[in-house]
Amino acid sequence: MGQSISSPPPATVTRTSPPSSCPMHDVPSTGCPIQHNNPPVAKSSGGCPIDHSSFNTLNPTNQMPNLPQTPISPQAVPLPTERTMSSIPRVVDGETKTDTHQTWEYPSPQQFYNALVRKGLDTPPEHIETVVEIHNFLNERAWGEVMKWERRVAQEGDEEPHLARFKGRPGEMSPKARFWMLAGWLLPSRFNTEPPFDRHDWIVRRPRDGTEVRYVIDYYSAPSTPNGDPGFALDVRPALDSLESVQQRVAVGMDDVWEGLREKGWGKSERGGTQQARS
Repeated sequence: MGQSISSPPPATVTRTSPPSSCPMHDVPSTGCPIQHNNPPVAKSSGGCPIDHSSFNTLNPTNQMPNLPQTPISPQAVPLPTERTMSSIPRVVDGETKTDTHQTWEYPSPQQFYNALVRKGLDTPPEHIETVVEIHNFLNERAWGEVMKWERRVAQEGDEEPHLARFKGRPGEMSPKARFWMLAGWLLPSRFNTEPPFDRHDWIVRRPRDGTEVRYVIDYYSAPSTPNGDPGFALDVRPALDSLESVQQRVAVGMDDVWEGLREKGWGKSERGGTQQARS
């Protein structure tokens, strides 16, 4: 759900660029800031919503991964150890019996760097803080897109859904991404030919009845904005795992089609009235 970008991969991609205060404006926008060359299969952890870490041991007191905060070779630049709380709900009131609202916690730059080194991903330590900013920014935007879908099916009085668990799948292209890659191969002048640089599956739980919905998120690099800011495109949608999700995808697709036709002035006469079909 969202607006399309020029030469879009999918029809429901949201174009996004970071706020002007974010240091990620100093990095190029082509591809993922982390080099995922032959990345290992990611596993779900209890820390950041995007699982870039191989540390899967959870602290039983907070269900966070025990990522080390100490420098690791060949690091030569000191990195911050402060962690940032996200806005993404991890549990909702009542589930913990404490009447508190908890959110997922992002790794510190030091933890992030350690995780990358352990996975064999080459990222200079002096760039890690920028990479973490990008990582956190894209997570927040992805959750915002998930909530757009969730609001379509929410009922009055429902509590906010939360992210129950997740899985990074950078080595696997979704069926939709494969389709748009084929479209780009057949019609390169109309469709993007670049594959997504990352993919994640998020499991969202609805407190009303405990229903869990899988969302697929494809991350694309996008053209820079007119003022030179890096651009990213997120394609966030519920997986076709249930009839409800299929109906949602069809409804949103039709909305996008009609919106496109309205923008082109289809269906309106010169006097502003609706044109009638002629037999």
